[in-house]
Amino acid sequence: MTQGKQADTARFTAAPAASRWRAVFAFPNPVNEYAARITAGLVVLAAVATLLSGLGGGLVLIAAGFWLRVLFGPRISPFAVLSVKVLAPRVGPAKLVPGPPKRFAQGIGAVLSTAAVILFFAGSALGAWILLALLIVAASLESFAGFCLGCAIFGFLQKHGLIPEDVCEACNNIELRRL
Repeated sequence: MTQGKQADTARFTAAPAASRWRAVFAFPNPVNEYAARITAGLVVLAAVATLLSGLGGGLVLIAAGFWLRVLFGPRISPFAVLSVKVLAPRVGPAKLVPGPPKRFAQGIGAVLSTAAVILFFAGSALGAWILLALLIVAASLESFAGFCLGCAIFGFLQKHGLIPEDVCEACNNIELRRL
């Protein structure tokens, strides 16, 4: 086999593997806003229970949930599966919103909750509880008021060119939001 044919064969056999990996780490776009709000409400409940109990294990579970949602979308996270498959359909028809800002918001939650875990197990419980309180505020805004703080930050960063426009065309084009 010639070197060119070997390269072509390698490229074609690699493509399906790459697309499989993309599918594993896919995040839906658009997402059901009701499911996102319900998931945020479940995060609030878990975070308040963790704060009241003072147990670091709750911080670990909250951080794991955020990472599962960031990396795999709503397919693996118990809170997201419950929201998407069971609770949101009972609210009514889906209200679709762009997915990239929601993933960005989950990423912020993942970073804050992971920092809280690190602080807690490093002996700075107060710092961990402060970060958890910030998560409670942000998740409460999403769940109860429909205001996604992470989405607002995403929009600000996109408006100022720090997130490319093509990451979320619906975020930039008001006409696409009406669809």
